[in-house]
Amino acid sequence: MLRWFENRLDPFPPAPPVQPPRGLLAFCRHYTRGAEGWLALMAVLAAAVAVAEVVMYAFVGSLVDRLAERTPAEFLGTEGGSLLWMGALVLVLLPALNLLYSLVIHQTLLGNYPMRIRWNVHRYLLRQSMSYFQDEFAGRIATKLMQTSLAVRETVIKLLDVGIYVVVYLGGALVVAAAADWRLMLPFAAWLALYAGMMRYFVPRLSRVATQQADARSIMTGRIVDSYTNIATVKLFSHSQREQAYAHEAMSGFLDTVHQQMRLSTWYTALNYTLNMALLFAVAALGIWLWMQGAVSTGAIAVAIAFVLRILGMSQWIMWEMSALFENIGTVRDGINSISLAPTVDDAPGAQPMPRVRGDIAFDGVGFHYGKGGGVIDRLDLHVRPGEKIGVVGRSGAGKSTLVNLLLRFHDRESGAIRIDGRDIAEVPQDDLRAQVGVVTQDTSLLHRSVRENILYGRPDAGDAEMIEAARQARAHDFILGLADAQGRRGYDAHVGERGVKLSGGQRQRIAIARVLLKNAPILVLDEATSALDSEVEAAIQENLATLMEGKTVIAIAHRLSTIAAMDRLIVMEQGRIVEEGTHETLVAAGGIYAQLWARQSGGFIDPGEAASRAGPAA
Repeated sequence: MLRWFENRLDPFPPAPPVQPPRGLLAFCRHYTRGAEGWLALMAVLAAAVAVAEVVMYAFVGSLVDRLAERTPAEFLGTEGGSLLWMGALVLVLLPALNLLYSLVIHQTLLGNYPMRIRWNVHRYLLRQSMSYFQDEFAGRIATKLMQTSLAVRETVIKLLDVGIYVVVYLGGALVVAAAADWRLMLPFAAWLALYAGMMRYFVPRLSRVATQQADARSIMTGRIVDSYTNIATVKLFSHSQREQAYAHEAMSGFLDTVHQQMRLSTWYTALNYTLNMALLFAVAALGIWLWMQGAVSTGAIAVAIAFVLRILGMSQWIMWEMSALFENIGTVRDGINSISLAPTVDDAPGAQPMPRVRGDIAFDGVGFHYGKGGGVIDRLDLHVRPGEKIGVVGRSGAGKSTLVNLLLRFHDRESGAIRIDGRDIAEVPQDDLRAQVGVVTQDTSLLHRSVRENILYGRPDAGDAEMIEAARQARAHDFILGLADAQGRRGYDAHVGERGVKLSGGQRQRIAIARVLLKNAPILVLDEATSALDSEVEAAIQENLATLMEGKTVIAIAHRLSTIAAMDRLIVMEQGRIVEEGTHETLVAAGGIYAQLWARQSGGFIDPGEAASRAGPAA
């Protein structure tokens, strides 16, 4: 039975995620799709439980009167049937309603509902552009995903569950009191009006504090995670004290919001208790007076006081539930600001798949300025023929890496067009485009998984033999066999740590090269691909890069010019434009920017022809 209810709501819906709306109710409604029926059933059951409890209290009041009016023999004869019905309500109906309610809440909703939200938000965030992740702490994004999913669940469930139960219960209490005497309803109505006014005062303030608290919590978590993620830098620069101060500032900001929340809670608790005691006194005094006037029975007084005692506990519960509700609303609003953002780079509607390409790349009048008036890339024209190997040279900030980022659509060009085999890459699905390009960068990042999973990331359907061959070609196989992690996993099953921190820079680079070798894409981008390797390993890998580059279109960026001297063509970039191009020899002979860079690196002692022969086919 438990499993049946657990399987009623799919936690991983297959429908592709779309951008959620920015309004609070619309956002919650968006992530409630598919769960509406079970939430409605939960609300109906909460209302049914509230009605049953009110009926039970009303019956107890009438029972008191009948016990006073009849002898035991008369009582059983006249009230036996109603006692049986009430026994069935107490022993069968209420437990059954409670069981069904618990099954819907605990088995169907509390686990599956937030998981649906996490699943859809995570898939949507994976579509965000690189700039989105560069502008935020990774830990902050993950925290908001987790907090927002739970906050949406709590917001929706509290509104439907607690809200409906309270409205039905308090409404029933007013009706039962009025049925005895309309005057007996007056203290309840007055209490309800004052309580509503108190809620109107406190709830918006708690909501504002909750929003501030959610943001402060995200900042605090993000700063702590940032310190842990960059722990090597913290220790290298002996900045533990600075990181403590950095976290202390965020923790103090968070604590300020907690203190504000607790001050409001203290005032609410004191006022609520005073109001409740006033209700108890008013109902008891009015009930006794009405009884003395013969207007109400002792049973009516008993049920009225029972309602008061129930409300005394309920009012505190309602406020904490409302406080939690608005804290969750604040968390949802905070999450909306990070989640409900349109990707700056998105697939065009109706984008058609791109089959394997030949590798003809054309930049036609491309401009990109990061949204500013100018700079970075300006009216750039470049044609790379299929199978051609070009090297890209230039001072820092010349636009070399931006050129590659535009080719990969990490950013969208602001003017002009980039075409591969004649197709504008803006009209191609991003995944299809990037499947055509293998990239090895200077700052290699590995997944916190096994070596096997990291290499197979290049082509998940590859077999072990192909994976090992790629590792051999990257000169990584031997050191991989000697790896072991803290859990005793060895070789290709050893985990590499977050971002590959357990490996040296050269080891990470060789695994990254093995990953790209396995991918075997028709276009290859090498961005300082061998800069982290020592000379002996670099020379060994250069031989295999020649095999890797065979038949491929290659764009290689390098500051160490000797590594690209033998490329088919070199282009020199300056302030986002191509200012020189040609072979190594022609550019050195031209005496321009490239010749100056070459002279600075070689010190004027290395013959250009000898350097080109040393460099080999290059990276």
